[in-house]
This record gives sequence, C-alpha cells and structure tokens, in this order.
Amino acid sequence: MKNNGVLCQSWFDHPEWFEIGFDDMTHTEADFFESAFKKYCDFRVNRVLEPGCGSGRLITEMARRGYRMTGFDLSQPSLRYLRRRLQKLKLRAALLQANMADFRFPGKFDAAFCPINSFRHLTSEADAKRHLECIAAALRPGGIYILGLHLAPHDADPYCIERWYGRRGRIHVGTTLRVVASDRRRRVERLRISVLVREIEVGRPAPASKLQGSIESHNGNGRAHGSMKMAESSRIIGRLRDEFDYRLYTATQIKRLFASVPEFELLDVFDFWYDLDDPQRLDNELSDAVFILKRK
Repeated sequence: MKNNGVLCQSWFDHPEWFEIGFDDMTHTEADFFESAFKKYCDFRVNRVLEPGCGSGRLITEMARRGYRMTGFDLSQPSLRYLRRRLQKLKLRAALLQANMADFRFPGKFDAAFCPINSFRHLTSEADAKRHLECIAAALRPGGIYILGLHLAPHDADPYCIERWYGRRGRIHVGTTLRVVASDRRRRVERLRISVLVREIEVGRPAPASKLQGSIESHNGNGRAHGSMKMAESSRIIGRLRDEFDYRLYTATQIKRLFASVPEFELLDVFDFWYDLDDPQRLDNELSDAVFILKRK
C-alpha cells in the first residue's frame, strides 16, 4: 500500500533496511553478551537463544563467534532474509517462526538475550509474564537472560522523537521513530516509524553548500548512536512508514513483573552504554535499561 509515495507496510518486512540502522551497535552488544556470560555463568556458555531475532544481526554475529544459536520471530520476511545471510556466510543457526509469548524447545539453553525493546511488543502484562516464564523454562539453572528495553520515567516526554542513521556500502538508511499516542493508564504507546533509504552515487560529488555537515542520531537520553557526514550525491530508492504499539514500563512496574516470575533473580542493571563495570540503579531516573536475569 502506498500513501503519497510512501510504502505503508511492516517495518519488519524489510529486514535489510531495519538491520543497517543498528549495524554500529552489533559488535558492542555481542562483546557485552560474551563478557556477561563469563561474569555471571558458572559454566561455559555455548547454546544461546534469541527470541524476536528479527533480521538476525546478532544471531549472525554470535554464530560467527562460535556459539550454537537458536532464534525465532513471527516475521517470515525476516527469517527468510536471515537464512539467506547465514547460508552466504557459511554459518549455522536453528531458526523458526514462533510467538514470544508461547514457545517451547527441547533441551536447555545456557543463555538468552533480547535487546532494544523487542520485549515491549508484548503489550499485555499476561503476555509479558508468559514470555518470561517461557524463557525461564528454556534456560538451564544458572543460565542468564539479558533483556534490554527503554523505561518510562515519570518526567519523560511522552511524545519523544528518535532518529538514527546507518550505512552499508552504498546504501544509507535514515530512521525516525516518533511517539504519536501515549496512555500511561493503559500502559501503551503508539509509535510511528519512518524510513528513508538512499543509494550513494559513486563519482558524482554533490554541491558542498547542500550536503556538508554532520547528522547525528540519539536515543532517549540524547546519547549519540552514531554520526554520518553526507559528502556524496545520492538518490532515494525506498521510503517506508509503519505504526505499532509498545508496552510502557516504569522502574516500579518492571520490578513487579520480574517479581511475579520467581524462577528469575535480577542480578544487575546496565544502560545502553553496555559497560559491565558501570551498573545502574533501577529507579525512576533510569530510561535505558539492560537487565541481567538469572535462572534459579
């Protein structure tokens, strides 16, 4: 479906665009996972699960590092893209289509991770709790679940905007995420994602007056995810707009959710700097949270 030249369909139907926007975070996240495995697990971590794996950028990176990866997602386009990429790179991972609130696997995993808000697609408390229960059932005792999401401090702007940019080869992807509706009573916010994809045209420098300057992306705390200088001519090759709901969590609400799943113990909390030497306090000032949950 098109609207004024913009393709209106699921963001996750274009995993090749989705993934580029997060390329600059992949190695940092994977390094953090490996360090967390060594710090919090009393055994060698080998078998690892990623629910809501999407395009599989982390499945691919962790498989490259030698882990036995399993991932699942509801998006068939994302899973097809990931299978092709793994085959091209001669890597292996077990992939399947499944719901984050209802899944089971034979055997036990040593660890699992779910970064950057995938968990918040579960918009009811019952589904969120069921997800944690399914993860707990999938982990061996002593295994850890690394869960990353944005919290909603009481003084946070309910209608914030985030922008980020990524480039892979000649393809440049700019993404804007805008909160268009927020209901703290129902604990749901509506987000609109807009994606603009450009192809850099080699050998055609653009006029300096039009294309000089840097473009930065920021998360909710104003921290930069990366920057890019547009110094070449480019042409638009794709536009996309999508809307979806996220569940809202304050620090108090996420603590209550974790407490409702007694199989887990909350060990530590970090922010999106992924610094294992800098744990954070879980209070209503924290917005970017990475939780380390341990299976009892």
